[in-house]
Parts: sequence; C-alpha cells; structure tokens
Amino acid sequence: MGDRSSRIRVLLVDDHQVVRRGLRTFLEVQEDIEVVGEAGDGDEGVARAEELRPDVVLMDVKMPGTDGIEALRRLRALDNPAKVLIVTSFTEQRTVVPALRAGASGYVYKDIDPEALAGAIRSVHAGHVLLQPEVAGALLSQDDPHTGSGRGGTLTEREREVLGLIADGRSNREIARALVLSEKTVKTHVSNILMKLDLADRTQAALWAVRHGLTT
Repeated sequence: MGDRSSRIRVLLVDDHQVVRRGLRTFLEVQEDIEVVGEAGDGDEGVARAEELRPDVVLMDVKMPGTDGIEALRRLRALDNPAKVLIVTSFTEQRTVVPALRAGASGYVYKDIDPEALAGAIRSVHAGHVLLQPEVAGALLSQDDPHTGSGRGGTLTEREREVLGLIADGRSNREIARALVLSEKTVKTHVSNILMKLDLADRTQAALWAVRHGLTT
C-alpha cells in the first residue's frame, strides 16, 4: 500500500449504507486513496468534513433532510478546502448545474465504472474540473452573459494564458510546468484572475474562458 501521508483522503456521504460499503470496499484497494470516514446525510457530512478535513468528498445529491447541494453550500461558507465530487443519476441531471454553481469540482453518475470513479477522485484532487459537454453547455446558456464581461481587458497577457489553461482543465502544477513558473506564482495569477473578473472559483473562470474564446 502507498505511503499514508501521500494518499488522497476521501469522505463518503450517502444515505444508503450499502452504497457506502460498496464504495469503501473498492476505494480501499486503491494504493493512493484512503476512505477516512462516512456520513449518512448532509448535516453529518458537513460535520464530518469539518472534523476530518478530507481531500475529496464524494457527495450524494438526494438525501433526507439536508441534501448534497445544501451541504456543499455550507462547506463553502465554512471555507472547507475539500474538493466535492457530486454523485447523481441520469434522471437528476437538473441538479448538476446548481451543484457546480455551489462550488462542486465535478460530478459522476451513480452507475460509473469503479476504475473511472477512482480516476475522477484523482482528477478533482489534482485541481481539474470535471464537466461533461452537455453540462458545460447548460451552464453557459444559463450564465449571465454580462458576468465578468468588460473586465477581460484588465487581465495581463500572462493571466490570459493561465486562464486558458484553467479552461483546459489543467491543475496549478501542470500550469506551472507548461509556463515554466512556480506553483506559488500560478496561485497568485489565479487569485488575481478571480478578483479581476469577480468570479468565485475555477469552474466559473473556466466557463468565462470558454465564453470568451480563451480555450486552446
């Protein structure tokens, strides 16, 4: 098994115990992933995330009481740094856009292949945003076309390069490597981009870049 200190710490939040058990059984055989806890509803999920400080939260949407989206909003209000990967079904696609707007790093469908799930966890942990094309389109069509518009001219050429790479799904480490910068410098550029465009997170930044033609 991998070094515990380098493993991705995952919290499972789902109201079905059999689902949590199945997820735990699979994920615990991954050398680089460690399931650090479980929760059966949104309230417990928020409490456990604050207690355990996981790297990634695998969050079901439909749960009794506090659902996954409200739990996600609470985590963001608490500035909890965990990446949240939403679990949904094909019949619940309408929940994906609100989840991404609330700060989710992406989503997976409940019938996802186990290996693909592990890959998704690794991807969001690395800083990627998981967006299916149809969901990106839905976000763009619902987005206020004036959000951040007119502010693009305030970006430096380097910030525009960084923004384009964010839209391509690159992590800070990958951006640093591509532009021959330090990760600390990239983080500064990302913060400046979000501030200048009045955007909340990387997902919104990626969508702004798509809308304004900054993708490669």
